[in-house]
Amino acid sequence: MSKVIIFGGAGFIGSHFKEYFTKLGWEVHSYDIEKHESVKHIDVRKKINIEGNFSETDLIVNLAATHRTPGHPDFEYFETNILGAEKVCAFAESVGIKNILFTSSIAPYGANDDVKVETDLPTPNTPYGISKLVAEKIHETWAAKSPDRNLLIIRPGVVFGKGENGNFTRLYKAISKRRFFYPGRVDTLKACIYVKDLVQLSAQKLIALKGVELYNFAYYPCPTIKEIADSISDVTNSPKVKVVLNAKLLLLAAGILGKLGFSKMGIHPDRVKKLMVSTNVSGEKLANSDLKFEYNLRLGLEDWYKDCDMKGLF
Repeated sequence: MSKVIIFGGAGFIGSHFKEYFTKLGWEVHSYDIEKHESVKHIDVRKKINIEGNFSETDLIVNLAATHRTPGHPDFEYFETNILGAEKVCAFAESVGIKNILFTSSIAPYGANDDVKVETDLPTPNTPYGISKLVAEKIHETWAAKSPDRNLLIIRPGVVFGKGENGNFTRLYKAISKRRFFYPGRVDTLKACIYVKDLVQLSAQKLIALKGVELYNFAYYPCPTIKEIADSISDVTNSPKVKVVLNAKLLLLAAGILGKLGFSKMGIHPDRVKKLMVSTNVSGEKLANSDLKFEYNLRLGLEDWYKDCDMKGLF
């Protein structure tokens, strides 16, 4: 029986990877810095020691990261994401595991409306994006040390699904309570993928992988914020969003409310800016690969809604 080791296993995506490999009959070892009954404690910023016998056919899924932006001091992104990459790769080398899936981010591309493909020169402009790009290079260096090492780097758009408690969940709650308005425009592109597609496609790719490959993990073509909001409204029987607010006034209001303590509720100028800038990350390479999607934006939302007993998206 093959083994899979998941770093960052207590998180939203990690829990879905654990469920997927468990159903396949793999021996799953899940670790996280967070204390949770479903995982064992490990701090990837320090030397990793895991007892057991491992083989070159086993897999590592490295999801461990400091990622929420805004939300952390700059140094925390570098400390966790860079040291974590170094320690995970050192562990793989020490036990002879030759297969790693590294979940990066679209943040290394930088923030602008231009379409981004895998061959573009990364121009990260945030501590998070810079740290993830450096982490990619650390994993690539590990892979380059031996021709029989295999590395899959994925740069996911917004990942949505049960347990995310993130962008899509906040969007659903705002729409259902009639509190969401389009910030400045309705045609902002937002790269995204359903968590079950991300997990099964990346796992299938990693298992059969030979060498090093990089993929944007996002649906193609990229949906607009209006298409996403309309799909959420349709699937959950929530009211349609029709109002477009002036961008400058919205940023001003977010700044004032943020200083009054509403940033903990998701009202923050940086988050408003993120809504107004396209994450136009192309998933065309993935769409044209030999992998087959089970879902799309609409089907993913419908499946998520069913997983929540049709009571909401959470």
